[in-house]
Amino acid sequence: MSVSLHVCITCKAGETVPDGTACPGTRLHAALTAAGAPEAVQIVPVECLSACSQGCSVALSAPGRWSYVYGRLSENDAAEILSGAAAYASAPDGIVPWRQRPQIFRKQSLARIPPMVLA
Repeated sequence: MSVSLHVCITCKAGETVPDGTACPGTRLHAALTAAGAPEAVQIVPVECLSACSQGCSVALSAPGRWSYVYGRLSENDAAEILSGAAAYASAPDGIVPWRQRPQIFRKQSLARIPPMVLA
């Protein structure tokens, strides 16, 4: 099963971004794709995760699993984000034990969303 790592590419992280300059969200996406996605993880650019006041944000999701939104991130966090995405991909229900989460995922979680249940 494939895990999606959604990356807000329009996030300005509270910065004024001059015309022709990549915004922080675009830089984060570039850093993640340059580093390479872990096995079973696809990096998906999205235009907004509605976490604008929380800096750059990403979301992890997969069918039948809990989903998470993380914020206050930058391209300097790419290695930790990818480590967390790999741990998430390995967790059958999406719940990674607290001590196995990267520090930024412990401290910078914005939302935890239960799996969708189809009736």
